Order: sequence, then structure tokens, then C-alpha cells
Amino acid sequence: MTRHLILAAAVLLLPLASLTTAHAAQGASQIDAVLVLDVSNSMSTSDPSKIGNEAMKMFIDMLPKQGDQVGIVAYTDQIQREKALLEIQSAKDKENLKGFIDQLNRGAYTDISVGVKEAVQILADGADPAHEPMIILLADGNNDFDKRSGRTQSESDADMEKALKEAKDSGVPIYTIGLNADGKLNEAALAKLSDDTGGKSFATDSADDLPKILSEIFASHLELNVVPVDSFTADGSYQNVKISVPNANVLEANISIMSTKPVEAKLLDPSGKEVPIPSDEVLLSKSKSYSLLKLLSPTEGDWTLQVKGVNRDKIDINLVFNYDLSLALDPLASTSYSKGDEVKFSSYLVSGGKKLEDQTQYSNMSAVLLVKDLDTGKTEEIPMDNAGDHFAGTYKIAEKHDYEIKVKAEEASFFRETDAVTITAKGSGPATTPSEPAAEPKKAFPLVPVILGVVGLAILLAAAYFVLRLLKQANRGFVGQLVIEIRDENTGDKTSPQYKKLSAFKGKLLLHQLLQLAPELKETEKIVFKPGSNDRIVLQNGSPSTIEKSGRAVDASRELELKSGDRITVSLKQVDKTIFIEYLV
Repeated sequence: MTRHLILAAAVLLLPLASLTTAHAAQGASQIDAVLVLDVSNSMSTSDPSKIGNEAMKMFIDMLPKQGDQVGIVAYTDQIQREKALLEIQSAKDKENLKGFIDQLNRGAYTDISVGVKEAVQILADGADPAHEPMIILLADGNNDFDKRSGRTQSESDADMEKALKEAKDSGVPIYTIGLNADGKLNEAALAKLSDDTGGKSFATDSADDLPKILSEIFASHLELNVVPVDSFTADGSYQNVKISVPNANVLEANISIMSTKPVEAKLLDPSGKEVPIPSDEVLLSKSKSYSLLKLLSPTEGDWTLQVKGVNRDKIDINLVFNYDLSLALDPLASTSYSKGDEVKFSSYLVSGGKKLEDQTQYSNMSAVLLVKDLDTGKTEEIPMDNAGDHFAGTYKIAEKHDYEIKVKAEEASFFRETDAVTITAKGSGPATTPSEPAAEPKKAFPLVPVILGVVGLAILLAAAYFVLRLLKQANRGFVGQLVIEIRDENTGDKTSPQYKKLSAFKGKLLLHQLLQLAPELKETEKIVFKPGSNDRIVLQNGSPSTIEKSGRAVDASRELELKSGDRITVSLKQVDKTIFIEYLV
């Protein structure tokens, strides 16, 4: 307890500049993405070849070898199938996700709010706070409700507004892709989802554009640019394509080769040596509509990609680099200025947590100050000087307003932005300047005894609270409720949610009890719940059933603690049924 208080105090006493630099110095971002796919019957017309599914699979293949998390939601007017966030730790995990997409089937009716609401919930349940969250939504039209359900547009709109607020409050951008094959797409409605959450909206008349759009979304979210590579028509022989790796800071080069027919590829490094595909240096992912080569820490210089396709087949190639680079902004001397003051800014690249000294990286880059007047809403771009190993710029304050300022640096293959800083010109300017006389020193206040007294009192109060909490836990049973749904894997039918209040139970509770002791679900009598501390419950699995949490199987033979909002699935072995359980307090 004492160590935690000291650590908290140490963090509070860190200079603001240190915290700003530490945040900005993080390396390549990892993401938590939920892919949301419309699987209504109308997609059979707008995307008969399921290119949307292929594009989503390509997005998964473009992700780094490990560290990111991906979830999947397939919806009509209800959730058809879903997969909680799965952490990618190996190529097998990517195959797991892509195999899930391949198994998706079509269904009747459409309610976009259902898919978005579930995607937001999946991120709320399992997102890593250190990752960048995002939702990618693919839809082909408007809502189409089942009249028998009684569902109305106003009810759908209300659910959507609630989901959008949760996404915006949690910093989750929604990227929307509208497939307008029949000309009935409500582009404005999809664009609103993106505009409200800070994402981007795309629309196309052809499903063939979807792989390119997914490449642009991948690049945009990670502050990268899609590097243009000329398309060509195959002639049945190997044709050369130059792939230029611009510098030594490239972590990965993703080369996507899109063709409706089989292609073969070879790769030569800058020295002209052929690099085996696949190998330790190059990963290969293939699908029926694309091949993706991932070059790991590629050597700087001009590589040669040799592609052989079926005669007269059009071949498109996209190139996206991923970098271990971020952009930091030197702390300002003050955040309060006067009209007419000139504020100097200095920004620099960071790699591996350290300032990048490699001037070759800066040589092809340009940077601007993005100055947003918070009183008028207008944003101004001011070019910065490239000083070789940093960017320097000055902004002269025009009005007595508040301003939000950040730096954007860019080259052909990527861009980076700093965190925004806010300054004000509404006061009387900086509190002190070098020309002002120093204030008369005041007698120091004896802080140490006060701090020790406060800390000691806090420890005593915390200890007393902790003891009372334990006593309270020891004398009560369960709290909260379990929400239970059962899906028949043979038919795909899912029961309506059943809300089981736990307050009437003491000691321990069998899952079989909550299922009305149904004989076909007898194996659940060895799945036991017990009250836990801090309003949690503990699950112990003695059955042959498989327990999954956040999309991964867990060993619950000992104990699995569940807090409010946690969700698990129980896959039964004796019957083809899956039980979905959510714990709520």
C-alpha cells in the first residue's frame, strides 16, 4: 500500500515536459480492430464473389506478426456470428480469424445499429488501453427491418446514437465502407458515423475497389500513406516492379498483389540477390483474390518484385510501409501569451524511445504547424523549417483567443502528428519573463511533516476500509446478475437473453441450476460459480466443456475471476450448443 502511494506521488511530481515526451516517444502503435460485416442477402447481389470478405482478410494479413487484437461481427438485423478480440501471437491466429470470415453465411434483413453496437461492446470488454482502437464497418444499403419484429427506425436510430456516443467518448474511430452496387446506398448516414467519431468514410460502386480501400484505412489509422505502384496487364511472363525502401527505419513493407487469377512472384534485394518467398525475411499470405508479401526490416534501397500473371489479367499492387517512428514536440516555456507574441515550436522524430539523429530520414520530409483557433474553429497551416535533425517553426498570435496547436510531418510513405497543445492569449501573457525582477523569496512551508501525516492518515483509512470491505465480503453472497444466451450450432438459432439475478444464492452456484436443470445441458452441473471479492464472481470448470474469454480458450479448471462486464462462452462437448454468459453488477 505504501509503495503504491509513493509511486502515485512520484508520478504527480514528474515535470509536465517529461510526461509529454514520454507519451510522444512511443514506437509503432498496435491496434485493437473490430471488423463489422453486413451479411444480409442483399450482399449476394452487391458482392457475389465476397470480395469484401477477402478485403477484410487482407487487412488482417497486413497487421504485424504479433501484438494486435482483432474481433469480428457479422450482422443482419441481429448478430449472426461474432468473435471477441483475439490477440495475434502467430500466423495460426491470423488463419483462425480468416477462417472465421470464410465461414460466414448470408441472412435476411438489415439493421446497421446492431453491428455497430456490438462492435463498441467488444472493444469495451477486451480492448488494451495501450492500443489504438478502431471499428471498420462494411455495408451495402439501408436498414431493412423484419416487420414481424416490430422494430422501428427510431429505435434503431436511438441505439446507434448511444453506440456512437460510447465510441466517441472512448476515442474509437469508425471507418465506414459503403458498397453502392444498386445505387441505393445512404452515403450520408455512413459518413455521419465516421464524422462523429473521427474516422473516415468511403463509398464505391464496385466490390473490386474494397481491397484498395482497406489498404487506405490500414494506412490512415497508423499515420501511413499508400505508396502508388503502377498497375499493369500481365503477359504470361515475369514483369519487373520497382519497390523502393526509403530508409532504415522501415519495420515492415506490405506489398499486396491483387488479381482475380493466380500469380507467381519473385523478389530481389537491392544487391540483386533473390530472397526466398516465404522465408525469415519475407512472409507470404495468399487468398483467392490477393497475395500479400510482408518484408520484415527490409534493407534500404531499390528492391525488384517480379510478378507473373495470366495473360491479359489486370494486376494491381499496393505498397504500405510501417515505421518505428513517432513525432515529439518540445515543451513550451508557457501556455499563456499575449496578442502579437511569437511562439517558437521545435519538433523531432523518435525511434526506439530516443530522438532520431539520422538526418537522411529528415531529408525528404516536410512539416507544418496546424493551428486551430478554438474561438472561431478555423485551422491554419504554417510551414516549418527543416533544420536537418528537427523541424522549427514560429506562430505569431493574431487574436486574444485560445489555440490548439500540433505539428504534422510527412513524406511520400508516411506521416506523423504530435499530440496537440493548448495555449491561451486571453490573459495578460506569461506570468514571468527573463526581464522581470525575481520575486522576494518566501519562507518555505514545512511540507515533509504534513505529507507524512497525510500519507499516514491515508494508509490508516485505507487499511480500515480494506478490513471493513473484507468483513462485508465474508458475510454476503453473490451480487449482480448473469445474462445467458444459448445458440444451437446446427441451426444457428439463439435464444433471447435470460437475466438471472444472483442475490438469492449463497456459497456456490451451479450453471446447471441457472439453466433450469435441463437434462441435455447436464454437463454444466460441473461448472461452478462462487462469490469473489470486490463485487466479482469466480468460475471453476470441472466439465469437459471449453471456456473462452475474449475469443481465447482459458484454463478454468482452477479458477477464473469475472468482473462486471466480462463475457465468456461455454462450448459444450456432449451437445452442439454454445452458451454465452455476461456478468453484470
